[in-house]
Amino acid sequence: MQKLTIETHNTKEVIDITEDVNEVIHKGKFNAGICHVFVMHTTAAISTADLDPGTDQDMLDAYTALIPKLNYRHPHNPAHAADHILATLIGPSVSIPVEQGELVLGTWQRVVLFELDGRRSRQIMVTLTSEA
Repeated sequence: MQKLTIETHNTKEVIDITEDVNEVIHKGKFNAGICHVFVMHTTAAISTADLDPGTDQDMLDAYTALIPKLNYRHPHNPAHAADHILATLIGPSVSIPVEQGELVLGTWQRVVLFELDGRRSRQIMVTLTSEA
């Protein structure tokens, strides 16, 4: 298991972490199995995405539009209750196959971190599980 620290720079942003995850695979000399990527925060999420120019903002706009403007009751800070909801909808993790020491991703697919309440240091756990 390896912990990555990703620094975010905006309140909301999508960050490509594919190469960071591939580096963990390469350093561990991991050849085949499953790579599990998990973000250890409740206002951030992990997924895969196509990152053509502008699609990061398109995704953030679309996800944000799903969340209604309500009187949230979150005791810590009601202003970021919607960020917790978005993080739950997108999800905290992905599992990706690994073959020949590389993530098996589609042509345009990237592993991404959704920052929903930044600027922050985000901790991401990468777990590699070999084939049995």
